[in-house]
Amino acid sequence: MRLLVLGGTEFAGRAVVEAALGRGWDVTVFNRGRHDPVPGARTLTGDRTSPDGLAALADGEDEWDAVVDTWSAEPVAVHRTARLLRGRARRYVYVSSRSVYTWAPPAGYTEEAPLVEGAEPDAGHTDYYRDKRGGELAAVAAFGADHSVLVRAGLILGPYENVGRLPWWLNRIARGGPVLAPGPRDLPLQYVDVRDLAGWILGAVEGELNGPYNLTSPQGHATMGELLDACLRVTGSAAELRWVAPEVILDAGIEPWTHLPVWVPPGSDMHDALHSADVSRAVATGLSCRPVEETAADTWTWLQNIGGTAPQRPDRTRESLDAETEAKVLASLGNAAGGVPGTTP
Repeated sequence: MRLLVLGGTEFAGRAVVEAALGRGWDVTVFNRGRHDPVPGARTLTGDRTSPDGLAALADGEDEWDAVVDTWSAEPVAVHRTARLLRGRARRYVYVSSRSVYTWAPPAGYTEEAPLVEGAEPDAGHTDYYRDKRGGELAAVAAFGADHSVLVRAGLILGPYENVGRLPWWLNRIARGGPVLAPGPRDLPLQYVDVRDLAGWILGAVEGELNGPYNLTSPQGHATMGELLDACLRVTGSAAELRWVAPEVILDAGIEPWTHLPVWVPPGSDMHDALHSADVSRAVATGLSCRPVEETAADTWTWLQNIGGTAPQRPDRTRESLDAETEAKVLASLGNAAGGVPGTTP
């Protein structure tokens, strides 16, 4: 298989490149050259936001079995690239987002749920939701519905993460001491390890799939308790998880998802949207999700190998709960021997 990856040096794109090379595929990456390439991939350099930024692609005569595009900004960049590559690639895989659904989709929503309005395939930057939907429209307009795959990913975790979610939890727990653990412990989570995402994408290319797919683990693949317990084990930390009830967290002004990565309160619109999608279509076409402990362990190993500080995308919110607020909330709950008052066991 011959694969062109647009990007291919960070997080999801990098995982796709590594997985394809691991299968013996011929891989070309096209990017701005700001990060070290994955060894074994051929590199073309260009900036999709510049007037002549696609010259390295336009000047060649290469053809590919598929293109994988992870672009998250202005849809016009997808529009231009996809139009340039039609006729030279058989399939266009666009890594989109479940954010393209009209807020807030109900628990159990499928790929048929209503989509955000106002997106255009050749638009400049608007907002993340319409940008991603515009990218979908651009891919389909250029390659047709039968030769485009829309990967509507949700929460993505794993090695090379540059958003600050699992790395934040691993580093916080590694520091030790009492840790504000957002309850309940059995809160079901829905996410996908970036390597499982990459594996499914390559399978979609091989299987000549088309159309949209919600791409995260099945509901409840792991719980908040299982995720944080895994972080404890893989870091070897002596930290103490103090489980705090959702209402206590919210009353303290702590923001779900941003101050406490991954977590959103149960029974909320956010939980329905972020952790309750129907992913049966992806599972039926080969999605397999590894245990949470493996994701945590491999991410911790990667973090240790790069000095403990994960890279951070400039276009994503830096997520964290400051130590002062955490300590204040825990102190307000007391240190009862039987557990912190207000917690959910």
